[in-house]
Amino acid sequence: MTGNARRRFRIGPSGWSYPDWAGIVYPARRPRGFRPLAFIATLFDAVEVNTSFYAIPSPAMTEKWPDQVGPDFRFAFKLTTTFTHERAAYPPAADVQAFIEALAPVRAAGRLGPLLIQFPWSFRYDPAAADRLRRLADDFAQFERFIEVRHISWAQPEALTALAAAGGCCNIDQPRLPQNLPPTTHVLGRGAYVRLHGRNAANWFAENREPWERYDYLYDEAELREWVARLNELSTRAEWVYVFANNHYRGQGVANALELRALLEGARVAIPSSLIAAYPRLSAIALPQRQRGLFDGA
Repeated sequence: MTGNARRRFRIGPSGWSYPDWAGIVYPARRPRGFRPLAFIATLFDAVEVNTSFYAIPSPAMTEKWPDQVGPDFRFAFKLTTTFTHERAAYPPAADVQAFIEALAPVRAAGRLGPLLIQFPWSFRYDPAAADRLRRLADDFAQFERFIEVRHISWAQPEALTALAAAGGCCNIDQPRLPQNLPPTTHVLGRGAYVRLHGRNAANWFAENREPWERYDYLYDEAELREWVARLNELSTRAEWVYVFANNHYRGQGVANALELRALLEGARVAIPSSLIAAYPRLSAIALPQRQRGLFDGA
């Protein structure tokens, strides 16, 4: 990323380990020594850690990551679902400590970005929800925190006050359905955080579908330009803006994140040939072949 864009924005995908990326984002046959994270770090300067959402990773796992990326790269971690999706009981103090210890190697390496606390659509604003946010803010006070909520009840002023007290609000793009939060441009602290989930309305609440089907969506240029305008506006009020594309199926998020980079930077970007083959429109923003040969030999 270049110049002012680098100072203002950090852009990347949500996660980097998906089987359906083979032959699209990554080589179909990975050469000896190929490391997916290191490859992603050639395209972006940030990534959202998805594995920490499903289980608390071990320090032995996370300590391997900083050496695969450059000094300017940042990892944004997702808090584990036991804190956000299983609300019958709050996790024990040992889980809080385990999560903090899991991030310690990345923090020590100077590569730690914000903590994303993602709640489901069913998490609605009420006094109990505000109490949950306060407890999370206390337990994870050492991190820059952003809260993702999806239900329209969080649009009221009292709810925004609760989000601000807990750290900040993650601005999201999701299908325009009744009771869904619309796109926002909140800056409730020093920085801003944005997640693009796609607009697959047909599958968003559909039952008996695979999880990836909800995020099977490729933004078109007009939709991306909507967000470019919002991102530029956010950057006038925030010290930094993290942007992650969560429409991960078949690398669509990687494609859209690269398109956002090109639009924000006003320049062509390096794109793997396999990704261009999957999404030919990327050829319009790709560096010439000779300047992206690194990816073809990865």
